Amino acid sequence: MPDLHIPAAEGSHQEAYLATPTTPGPWPGVVVLQDAFGVGENVRAHADRLAAAGYLAVAPRLYTPRGGGIRCVAAVFRAMGSGEGPVFADIDAARGWLAGRDDCTGRIGVIGFCQGGGFALIAAARYDFAASAPNYGHVPTDAERELEGICPVVASFGAKDTTLKGHPERLEAALTTLGVEKDVKTYPTAGHSFHERFYAEGLIRPLGMGYDAEASEDSWRRILDFFGMHLS
Repeated sequence: MPDLHIPAAEGSHQEAYLATPTTPGPWPGVVVLQDAFGVGENVRAHADRLAAAGYLAVAPRLYTPRGGGIRCVAAVFRAMGSGEGPVFADIDAARGWLAGRDDCTGRIGVIGFCQGGGFALIAAARYDFAASAPNYGHVPTDAERELEGICPVVASFGAKDTTLKGHPERLEAALTTLGVEKDVKTYPTAGHSFHERFYAEGLIRPLGMGYDAEASEDSWRRILDFFGMHLS
């Protein structure tokens, strides 16, 4: 379970996992957006990797209870698809919480995986992020309109990901038209969720998902280089 509570929209709170660097601060911050499985081992590992690279990383739990109930996966996906809903306000609240900390420089990036990759794109166009790293995330159909005003983007996709056919090309074209600095790469050997080590392989391999060490390590290299340029 996430180990702290941070501010959310409308004066409420959301559960989150915080990873802190061991080097002297203050540090730039990164909001880490979960996949559909929540803030589990994979997302914690991603936050820890960012902290090891010198970033204060917070992963808000997007399914945080609201009004006595729990946000379901479908409701969060609908918010991503529509570009509306309190999930976006919660993401910005996490950004503001990081930026306001004494141990943070105020330069904040956002990274997301799968479901979180889609949110990392849209939120980066709406809020004060300095860089965005969507990984195998949904790209809006009208990307040029939805992403207007977005910060620099480093995006990674898998060529074997049948759920996102055409999305890398759509993102590349939109960012080119918008004049946004970008690094969009598709890995030929990878499918969906190629960063994720801790899924049940027997469940996800038939779906074309699963960890690809070569793609993951190259993607992380690009992400950290990109963040180093835009968050320092």
